[in-house]
Amino acid sequence: MARSARQAPPPEELGAVASVLREPTQATLPLGKLAPEQALKRLELTIVRRMEGFLHGDHRGLLPGPGSETNDARIYVPGQDDVRTMDWAVTARTQTPHVRDTIADRELEVWALLDVTPSMNWGTEGVTKRDLGIAAIATIGFLGQQMGDRFGGLIMRPETMIRIPARSGRLALYSLLSRMLTEPIVPDRSTGPYTLTRGIDQLARTQRRRGLRVIVSDFLSPGDTELDPDVEPEWERALRRLAVRNQVICVEVVDRREVEFPDVGDILIRDPESDFQRYVNTSDAGARQRFNLASAAQRERIRIALRRAGVGHIQLRTDRDWVNDIARFVLSYRRVAAQLHQPPQGVSR
Repeated sequence: MARSARQAPPPEELGAVASVLREPTQATLPLGKLAPEQALKRLELTIVRRMEGFLHGDHRGLLPGPGSETNDARIYVPGQDDVRTMDWAVTARTQTPHVRDTIADRELEVWALLDVTPSMNWGTEGVTKRDLGIAAIATIGFLGQQMGDRFGGLIMRPETMIRIPARSGRLALYSLLSRMLTEPIVPDRSTGPYTLTRGIDQLARTQRRRGLRVIVSDFLSPGDTELDPDVEPEWERALRRLAVRNQVICVEVVDRREVEFPDVGDILIRDPESDFQRYVNTSDAGARQRFNLASAAQRERIRIALRRAGVGHIQLRTDRDWVNDIARFVLSYRRVAAQLHQPPQGVSR
Protein backbone atom coordinates (compact mmCIF):
# COMPACT_ATOMS: atom_id res chain seq x y z
CA MET A 1 0.00 0.00 0.00
CA ALA A 2 1.19 3.50 -0.69
CA ARG A 3 2.28 5.84 2.09
CA SER A 4 1.57 9.54 2.50
CA ALA A 5 4.53 11.91 2.52
CA ARG A 6 2.96 14.62 4.68
CA GLN A 7 4.98 16.00 7.57
CA ALA A 8 4.46 14.27 10.92
CA PRO A 9 2.49 16.10 13.61
CA PRO A 10 4.32 17.14 16.81
CA PRO A 11 3.28 14.24 19.12
CA GLU A 12 5.99 11.62 19.39
CA GLU A 13 3.75 8.66 20.14
CA LEU A 14 1.43 8.13 17.19
CA GLY A 15 1.18 4.35 17.22
CA ALA A 16 0.47 2.74 13.87
CA VAL A 17 -0.57 6.08 12.33
CA ALA A 18 3.11 7.04 12.33
CA SER A 19 3.64 4.40 9.61
CA VAL A 20 1.60 6.62 7.25
CA LEU A 21 3.71 9.69 7.96
CA ARG A 22 7.18 8.21 8.24
CA GLU A 23 8.96 4.87 7.97
CA PRO A 24 8.24 2.83 11.14
CA THR A 25 11.14 1.80 13.36
CA GLN A 26 9.53 -0.46 15.95
CA ALA A 27 6.51 -2.63 16.69
CA THR A 28 3.23 -0.84 17.42
CA LEU A 29 1.67 -3.56 19.56
CA PRO A 30 2.86 -4.79 22.98
CA LEU A 31 3.24 -8.55 23.27
CA GLY A 32 0.72 -8.75 26.10
CA LYS A 33 -2.04 -7.40 23.85
CA LEU A 34 -1.44 -9.76 20.96
CA ALA A 35 -4.11 -12.32 21.75
CA PRO A 36 -6.24 -12.66 24.90
CA GLU A 37 -5.64 -16.32 25.64
CA GLN A 38 -8.73 -16.71 27.84
CA ALA A 39 -10.99 -15.68 24.95
CA LEU A 40 -9.70 -18.60 22.90
CA LYS A 41 -9.67 -21.42 25.45
CA ARG A 42 -12.95 -22.91 24.27
CA LEU A 43 -11.90 -22.95 20.65
CA GLU A 44 -10.08 -25.80 19.02
CA LEU A 45 -8.50 -25.60 15.61
CA THR A 46 -9.56 -28.98 14.24
CA ILE A 47 -6.77 -30.69 12.35
CA VAL A 48 -8.53 -32.82 9.75
CA ARG A 49 -5.69 -34.45 7.92
CA ARG A 50 -4.10 -37.43 9.65
CA MET A 51 -0.49 -36.42 9.17
CA GLU A 52 1.71 -39.09 7.66
CA GLY A 53 -1.15 -41.57 7.92
CA PHE A 54 -0.31 -42.40 11.54
CA LEU A 55 -2.80 -40.20 13.36
CA HIS A 56 -5.39 -42.15 15.33
CA GLY A 57 -8.47 -40.08 16.08
CA ASP A 58 -8.23 -36.31 15.85
CA HIS A 59 -4.72 -35.84 17.18
CA ARG A 60 -1.47 -37.56 18.04
CA GLY A 61 -1.09 -38.73 21.61
CA LEU A 62 1.20 -36.93 24.04
CA LEU A 63 2.59 -39.97 25.89
CA PRO A 64 6.09 -41.16 24.99
CA GLY A 65 6.35 -44.46 23.22
CA PRO A 66 7.62 -46.22 20.11
CA GLY A 67 6.92 -44.17 17.05
CA SER A 68 6.07 -44.75 13.42
CA GLU A 69 8.73 -42.65 11.65
CA THR A 70 12.03 -44.43 11.03
CA ASN A 71 15.26 -42.89 12.27
CA ASP A 72 18.92 -43.69 11.50
CA ALA A 73 20.27 -47.24 11.71
CA ARG A 74 22.79 -48.14 14.42
CA ILE A 75 24.72 -51.21 15.55
CA TYR A 76 22.67 -53.82 17.41
CA VAL A 77 23.41 -54.11 21.15
CA PRO A 78 22.71 -57.66 22.44
CA GLY A 79 20.44 -57.72 25.47
CA GLN A 80 19.29 -54.13 24.99
CA ASP A 81 17.74 -53.98 21.54
CA ASP A 82 14.67 -55.78 20.32
CA VAL A 83 15.54 -58.13 17.48
CA ARG A 84 12.23 -57.20 15.86
CA THR A 85 13.73 -53.78 15.03
CA MET A 86 16.59 -55.36 13.07
CA ASP A 87 17.36 -53.61 9.78
CA TRP A 88 18.17 -56.56 7.58
CA ALA A 89 19.13 -54.49 4.52
CA VAL A 90 21.86 -52.59 6.39
CA THR A 91 22.92 -55.78 8.18
CA ALA A 92 23.39 -57.56 4.85
CA ARG A 93 25.44 -54.70 3.37
CA THR A 94 27.74 -54.23 6.36
CA GLN A 95 27.85 -57.82 7.64
CA THR A 96 27.23 -56.33 11.10
CA PRO A 97 23.84 -56.51 12.88
CA HIS A 98 22.05 -53.15 12.78
CA VAL A 99 18.73 -51.98 14.19
CA ARG A 100 16.71 -48.96 13.10
CA ASP A 101 15.21 -46.71 15.76
CA THR A 102 11.86 -44.99 15.37
CA ILE A 103 10.78 -41.46 16.23
CA ALA A 104 7.76 -41.11 18.48
CA ASP A 105 4.94 -39.11 16.87
CA ARG A 106 3.80 -37.25 19.96
CA GLU A 107 2.62 -33.94 18.59
CA LEU A 108 1.67 -31.96 15.53
CA GLU A 109 4.22 -29.58 14.06
CA VAL A 110 2.99 -26.12 13.13
CA TRP A 111 5.08 -23.69 11.08
CA ALA A 112 4.15 -20.05 10.50
CA LEU A 113 5.63 -17.96 7.68
CA LEU A 114 5.50 -14.21 8.47
CA ASP A 115 5.95 -11.76 5.59
CA VAL A 116 7.73 -8.61 6.90
CA THR A 117 8.42 -6.93 3.54
CA PRO A 118 7.91 -3.11 3.43
CA SER A 119 4.24 -3.26 2.37
CA MET A 120 3.48 -4.89 5.73
CA ASN A 121 4.79 -1.88 7.70
CA TRP A 122 1.68 0.17 7.07
CA GLY A 123 -1.38 0.80 9.23
CA THR A 124 -3.90 3.53 10.06
CA GLU A 125 -6.10 1.99 12.76
CA GLY A 126 -3.88 1.47 15.81
CA VAL A 127 -1.80 -1.43 14.49
CA THR A 128 0.32 -2.08 11.41
CA LYS A 129 -0.30 -5.04 9.13
CA ARG A 130 2.97 -6.59 10.28
CA ASP A 131 1.95 -6.54 13.94
CA LEU A 132 -1.56 -7.73 13.10
CA GLY A 133 0.05 -10.72 11.38
CA ILE A 134 2.00 -11.48 14.56
CA ALA A 135 -1.27 -11.25 16.49
CA ALA A 136 -2.75 -13.89 14.18
CA ILE A 137 0.25 -16.17 14.72
CA ALA A 138 -0.10 -15.68 18.49
CA THR A 139 -3.77 -16.62 18.38
CA ILE A 140 -3.20 -19.79 16.36
CA GLY A 141 -0.23 -20.60 18.60
CA PHE A 142 -2.33 -20.38 21.75
CA LEU A 143 -4.89 -22.68 20.17
CA GLY A 144 -2.16 -25.20 19.40
CA GLN A 145 -0.81 -25.03 22.94
CA GLN A 146 -3.94 -26.80 24.16
CA MET A 147 -2.70 -29.88 22.33
CA GLY A 148 1.00 -29.55 23.14
CA ASP A 149 1.90 -28.91 19.50
CA ARG A 150 5.38 -27.84 18.43
CA PHE A 151 5.36 -24.34 16.91
CA GLY A 152 8.08 -22.90 14.69
CA GLY A 153 8.38 -19.77 12.63
CA LEU A 154 9.98 -18.30 9.53
CA ILE A 155 10.43 -14.54 9.12
CA MET A 156 10.68 -13.56 5.46
CA ARG A 157 12.72 -10.42 4.82
CA PRO A 158 13.59 -9.33 1.25
CA GLU A 159 17.24 -10.32 1.69
CA THR A 160 16.99 -13.42 3.91
CA MET A 161 14.80 -15.97 5.65
CA ILE A 162 15.10 -16.24 9.44
CA ARG A 163 14.23 -19.61 10.98
CA ILE A 164 12.99 -20.01 14.56
CA PRO A 165 13.11 -23.72 15.54
CA ALA A 166 9.87 -25.49 16.43
CA ARG A 167 9.39 -26.13 20.14
CA SER A 168 6.46 -26.87 22.41
CA GLY A 169 5.34 -25.05 25.52
CA ARG A 170 4.04 -21.61 26.35
CA LEU A 171 7.47 -20.15 27.08
CA ALA A 172 8.71 -21.28 23.67
CA LEU A 173 5.71 -19.65 22.00
CA TYR A 174 6.30 -16.36 23.80
CA SER A 175 9.95 -16.51 22.81
CA LEU A 176 8.94 -16.93 19.15
CA LEU A 177 6.48 -14.02 19.32
CA SER A 178 9.03 -11.79 21.02
CA ARG A 179 11.56 -12.64 18.32
CA MET A 180 9.06 -11.64 15.63
CA LEU A 181 8.12 -8.39 17.40
CA THR A 182 11.72 -7.32 17.91
CA GLU A 183 12.82 -8.16 14.37
CA PRO A 184 14.18 -4.91 12.86
CA ILE A 185 11.75 -3.12 10.56
CA VAL A 186 12.56 -3.52 6.86
CA PRO A 187 13.27 -0.07 5.33
CA ASP A 188 11.21 1.15 2.39
CA ARG A 189 12.33 0.11 -1.10
CA SER A 190 14.51 -2.69 0.26
CA THR A 191 15.28 -5.30 -2.36
CA GLY A 192 16.44 -8.89 -2.24
CA PRO A 193 15.91 -12.35 -3.67
CA TYR A 194 13.02 -13.34 -1.40
CA THR A 195 9.46 -13.01 -2.63
CA LEU A 196 6.37 -14.68 -1.21
CA THR A 197 6.69 -17.40 -3.85
CA ARG A 198 10.25 -18.24 -2.85
CA GLY A 199 9.38 -18.07 0.85
CA ILE A 200 6.56 -20.60 0.46
CA ASP A 201 8.78 -22.88 -1.62
CA GLN A 202 11.52 -22.76 1.03
CA LEU A 203 9.01 -23.59 3.75
CA ALA A 204 7.84 -26.63 1.78
CA ARG A 205 11.38 -27.72 0.98
CA THR A 206 12.95 -27.38 4.42
CA GLN A 207 10.07 -28.60 6.61
CA ARG A 208 9.42 -32.05 5.23
CA ARG A 209 7.38 -33.40 8.11
CA ARG A 210 3.70 -32.93 7.40
CA GLY A 211 1.68 -30.63 9.62
CA LEU A 212 -0.16 -27.32 9.75
CA ARG A 213 1.32 -24.40 7.80
CA VAL A 214 0.23 -20.80 8.39
CA ILE A 215 1.09 -18.15 5.78
CA VAL A 216 0.70 -14.55 7.01
CA SER A 217 0.96 -11.83 4.36
CA ASP A 218 -0.93 -9.13 2.49
CA PHE A 219 -0.33 -11.23 -0.66
CA LEU A 220 0.67 -8.12 -2.63
CA SER A 221 3.50 -8.58 -5.11
CA PRO A 222 5.56 -5.52 -6.17
CA GLY A 223 4.71 -4.49 -9.71
CA ASP A 224 1.70 -6.79 -9.99
CA THR A 225 -1.17 -4.60 -11.20
CA GLU A 226 -3.27 -7.45 -12.66
CA LEU A 227 -6.95 -7.43 -11.63
CA ASP A 228 -8.28 -10.32 -13.72
CA PRO A 229 -9.16 -13.20 -11.31
CA ASP A 230 -8.48 -15.74 -14.06
CA VAL A 231 -4.79 -14.75 -14.11
CA GLU A 232 -2.94 -16.64 -11.37
CA PRO A 233 -0.78 -14.63 -8.95
CA GLU A 234 2.84 -15.79 -8.99
CA TRP A 235 2.54 -17.36 -5.51
CA GLU A 236 -0.53 -19.51 -6.26
CA ARG A 237 1.37 -22.48 -7.69
CA ALA A 238 3.75 -22.55 -4.70
CA LEU A 239 0.75 -22.64 -2.36
CA ARG A 240 -0.75 -25.55 -4.27
CA ARG A 241 2.47 -27.53 -3.87
CA LEU A 242 2.57 -26.79 -0.15
CA ALA A 243 -1.08 -27.84 0.30
CA VAL A 244 -0.49 -31.27 -1.25
CA ARG A 245 1.35 -32.50 1.86
CA ASN A 246 0.10 -30.10 4.54
CA GLN A 247 -2.96 -28.40 5.91
CA VAL A 248 -2.49 -24.72 5.00
CA ILE A 249 -4.19 -21.64 6.42
CA CYS A 250 -3.51 -18.28 4.78
CA VAL A 251 -4.01 -15.15 6.88
CA GLU A 252 -4.51 -12.09 4.66
CA VAL A 253 -3.89 -8.83 6.54
CA VAL A 254 -5.53 -5.67 5.23
CA ASP A 255 -5.68 -2.05 6.37
CA ARG A 256 -8.95 -0.17 6.13
CA ARG A 257 -7.44 2.56 3.93
CA GLU A 258 -6.36 -0.02 1.37
CA VAL A 259 -9.99 -0.80 0.62
CA GLU A 260 -11.65 2.52 1.55
CA PHE A 261 -9.78 5.50 0.12
CA PRO A 262 -10.16 8.52 2.49
CA ASP A 263 -11.04 12.08 1.58
CA VAL A 264 -8.03 14.01 2.93
CA GLY A 265 -7.30 16.46 0.10
CA ASP A 266 -4.13 16.54 -2.00
CA ILE A 267 -1.45 14.12 -0.83
CA LEU A 268 1.69 12.52 -2.23
CA ILE A 269 1.29 8.76 -2.46
CA ARG A 270 4.33 6.51 -2.72
CA ASP A 271 4.80 2.76 -2.85
CA PRO A 272 7.10 1.46 -0.04
CA GLU A 273 8.37 -1.37 -2.26
CA SER A 274 9.14 0.55 -5.46
CA ASP A 275 9.99 4.02 -6.79
CA PHE A 276 6.39 4.78 -7.75
CA GLN A 277 4.96 8.03 -6.36
CA ARG A 278 2.18 10.32 -7.46
CA TYR A 279 0.14 13.26 -6.18
CA VAL A 280 -3.54 12.39 -5.80
CA ASN A 281 -6.53 14.64 -5.12
CA THR A 282 -8.45 12.47 -2.67
CA SER A 283 -11.32 14.98 -2.61
CA ASP A 284 -12.23 13.87 -6.14
CA ALA A 285 -15.13 11.44 -5.67
CA GLY A 286 -14.46 9.83 -9.05
CA ALA A 287 -10.83 9.13 -8.16
CA ARG A 288 -11.84 7.58 -4.84
CA GLN A 289 -14.43 5.40 -6.57
CA ARG A 290 -11.91 4.15 -9.14
CA PHE A 291 -9.43 3.38 -6.38
CA ASN A 292 -12.02 1.49 -4.31
CA LEU A 293 -13.17 -0.54 -7.33
CA ALA A 294 -9.59 -1.48 -8.24
CA SER A 295 -8.82 -2.42 -4.63
CA ALA A 296 -11.95 -4.57 -4.40
CA ALA A 297 -10.99 -6.35 -7.64
CA GLN A 298 -7.46 -6.91 -6.30
CA ARG A 299 -8.75 -8.48 -3.08
CA GLU A 300 -11.26 -10.60 -4.98
CA ARG A 301 -8.45 -11.95 -7.17
CA ILE A 302 -6.50 -12.91 -4.03
CA ARG A 303 -9.58 -14.61 -2.53
CA ILE A 304 -10.23 -16.64 -5.69
CA ALA A 305 -6.56 -17.64 -6.00
CA LEU A 306 -6.47 -18.90 -2.39
CA ARG A 307 -9.65 -20.86 -2.95
CA ARG A 308 -8.22 -22.44 -6.12
CA ALA A 309 -5.11 -23.43 -4.15
CA GLY A 310 -7.29 -25.38 -1.72
CA VAL A 311 -6.18 -23.58 1.44
CA GLY A 312 -8.03 -22.07 4.37
CA HIS A 313 -8.40 -18.29 4.09
CA ILE A 314 -9.03 -15.71 6.77
CA GLN A 315 -8.90 -11.95 6.19
CA LEU A 316 -7.98 -9.75 9.14
CA ARG A 317 -8.31 -5.97 9.10
CA THR A 318 -6.48 -3.47 11.26
CA ASP A 319 -9.75 -1.74 12.16
CA ARG A 320 -11.49 -4.85 13.49
CA ASP A 321 -11.12 -7.13 16.51
CA TRP A 322 -8.90 -9.94 15.21
CA VAL A 323 -9.83 -12.22 18.13
CA ASN A 324 -13.49 -12.19 17.10
CA ASP A 325 -12.57 -12.63 13.43
CA ILE A 326 -10.38 -15.65 14.15
CA ALA A 327 -13.01 -17.11 16.48
CA ARG A 328 -15.64 -16.89 13.75
CA PHE A 329 -13.19 -18.37 11.26
CA VAL A 330 -12.39 -21.36 13.49
CA LEU A 331 -16.05 -22.12 14.14
CA SER A 332 -16.90 -22.02 10.43
CA TYR A 333 -13.66 -23.74 9.42
CA ARG A 334 -14.54 -26.79 11.51
CA ARG A 335 -17.58 -27.31 9.30
CA VAL A 336 -15.84 -26.99 5.93
CA ALA A 337 -12.26 -28.14 6.60
CA ALA A 338 -12.94 -31.81 5.89
CA GLN A 339 -14.17 -30.95 2.39
CA LEU A 340 -11.62 -28.18 1.79
CA HIS A 341 -8.58 -30.34 2.57
CA GLN A 342 -9.55 -33.54 0.81
CA PRO A 343 -6.35 -35.35 -0.27
CA PRO A 344 -5.63 -35.68 -4.01
CA GLN A 345 -7.50 -38.41 -5.88
CA GLY A 346 -6.01 -41.82 -5.19
CA VAL A 347 -4.27 -40.71 -1.97
CA SER A 348 -5.65 -41.86 1.36
CA ARG A 349 -5.42 -39.90 4.59
